[in-house]
Amino acid sequence: MTDHNRPFSDDERAGLYRAIYERRDVRSQFLPDPIPRPVLARLLKAAHHAPSVGFMQPWDFILIDSLEVRQQVLASYDEENAKAADNYSGERQDTYRSLKLQGIVESPLNLCITCNRSRGGTHVLGRNSIVETDLFSTCLAVQNLWLAARAEGIGVGWVSILDQDTLAGILNLPDNVYPLAYLCIGYVSEFFDQPELQTKGWRSRLPLEGLVHSNGWGAELDDKELLEQLLQQG
Repeated sequence: MTDHNRPFSDDERAGLYRAIYERRDVRSQFLPDPIPRPVLARLLKAAHHAPSVGFMQPWDFILIDSLEVRQQVLASYDEENAKAADNYSGERQDTYRSLKLQGIVESPLNLCITCNRSRGGTHVLGRNSIVETDLFSTCLAVQNLWLAARAEGIGVGWVSILDQDTLAGILNLPDNVYPLAYLCIGYVSEFFDQPELQTKGWRSRLPLEGLVHSNGWGAELDDKELLEQLLQQG
């Protein structure tokens, strides 16, 4: 049995931080190679071991390899993406239209991680004040899967430009189940050095030192040693 009190080795810590820093939202580099079932099982187990408020575990995992189903999802994406493009004008709109924001058909597997909003019953420990904790908990399952996938050399892309009601209909979801994350998953030809939206000039990463406050919003960080470390690590 594994000793859960054993400290992480330097290599183990480095591997975790590498997965965090090198995780990417993948859209256009998918390879057709199938994901071996032992690897897919590891990813799903990692997601299932995410923390959840009241241990409600509100997630389910819908594996989608049907081309027919994916084409229906792609049609919803195309419709919503056209609407999204209208939010911009001029050069910004041209840039938006040039971005590839999904790999629904190109990836060998799609995965929808859902949130069962009634799981755990009427009263879930810790959910009385913040009802949305079931959604927050499901997001942690997404992150667990994403980091595990990066460690396995597998790319993940979150397709958020979808109408959730349409997606729920395509996947035959019950009324109490919300399609929280629609993911494209597969091996990739490469992982970019920087997030793709940064590489394409859409947005850059904000400097962390400007996002850390002391004892309240807007109060400048007064821990000089921490500030120096933040500046060094970028």
